[in-house]
Amino acid sequence: MGKEKVGFWVVGVVVLVLILGSSAASDDRQQRWRKAVMSGETMGSSMMINRAPSSIVLPLHGNVYPTGFYNVTLNIGQPSKPYFLDVDTGSDLTWLQCDAPCVQCREAPHPYYKPSNNLVARKDPICQSLHTNGDQRCESPGQCDYEVEYADGGSSLGVLVRDAFNLNFTSEKRQSPLLALGCGYDQDLGGSYHPIDGVLGLGRGKSSIVSQLSSVGLVRNVIGHCLSAHGGGFLFFGDEIYDPSRVAWTPMSPNAKHYSTGLAELTFDGKTTGFKNLLVTFDSGASYTYVNSQVYEGLISLMKRELSTKPLRQALDDQTLPLCWKGRKPFKSIRDVKKYFKTFALSFTNDGKSKTQLEFSPEAFLIVSAKGNACLGILNGTEVGLNDLNVIGDISMQDRVVIYDNEKQLIGWAPGNCDRLPKSKSSIM
Repeated sequence: MGKEKVGFWVVGVVVLVLILGSSAASDDRQQRWRKAVMSGETMGSSMMINRAPSSIVLPLHGNVYPTGFYNVTLNIGQPSKPYFLDVDTGSDLTWLQCDAPCVQCREAPHPYYKPSNNLVARKDPICQSLHTNGDQRCESPGQCDYEVEYADGGSSLGVLVRDAFNLNFTSEKRQSPLLALGCGYDQDLGGSYHPIDGVLGLGRGKSSIVSQLSSVGLVRNVIGHCLSAHGGGFLFFGDEIYDPSRVAWTPMSPNAKHYSTGLAELTFDGKTTGFKNLLVTFDSGASYTYVNSQVYEGLISLMKRELSTKPLRQALDDQTLPLCWKGRKPFKSIRDVKKYFKTFALSFTNDGKSKTQLEFSPEAFLIVSAKGNACLGILNGTEVGLNDLNVIGDISMQDRVVIYDNEKQLIGWAPGNCDRLPKSKSSIM
């Protein structure tokens, strides 16, 4: 399976490590960068911030197939300039390809970001949160170097800076808080390329944008998204645009770095499968859903048994995804094929008492390929290095409002109208 099948950074399972200039070449390019960035204009004075909690709603662009990812446009800098960012709940740090100068960058939709000289210091709590290895050696305490490595071998190397994020709030106020982001001057985008300027990190860590907005009192530490199966959708920060009583909630795993739940059980067509104690993570940086090899083989076996009497046969000539089926004539949409497939579900136990189910209807695990075949958007995660981790990707979150409430440590979902921006709580559920 090629890396291009998985979306921008495969999945957003991320390792954050500090780069410490371990070689002379690394030291040299950091010194060149430091000289260049310090020649920029000085950042303006601190901005007045309205501390009354509100929410932010941002339109999304993209789709699961054929684009393979969703992105958001953010206006950053002084003066403000637009950038397309990949939306990734599986990683924390937001970064832009940065001309300071850029040692290695890919072609991007907009000119590379030019930072001010507002460097994040090594002692800053956000910088320290990136030091997962605990190593505090640094020749320049006035600068925070970073390196982000993703599961497909892609990476971004650079320096943390602060700049203005120009945001519209549901309170009808526009504000431009100074937030930390990565100025990435050396990127390896792994095996895939999409026309974006950087990554919007929405994870649970201190460096994520929503954590920073929450720390200055602008929004609650809550993220949500609604991905439309027709393409597009919206992303939101804060808790003011949904009715929590209409959401199915399950606790976040307290010890996980990512948006992980408690252990789950797989059911198929309402019946138990024997697959229990599954580790599950929600990740908008993954186009498709991944399950471990045992669950994958078991799920395919159950599907093939159900399909054995149906007018479908395996499309061996379609390499869009590992497993595709063809009918008597090409399918135009999931509606043409959904009647042949059973629904399955993950059941999450809440505090040992109640259970919350996440159902997977055919729309949540199938795509119709360019050849008109139905292809399975559930992939073998063990083959791409996820071991026993099971990842809920974009395909299985379409047409749902999915909410990550970091304050209450809950993950929730509900059917949603993702085709237009919400004007009230009742307009999205």
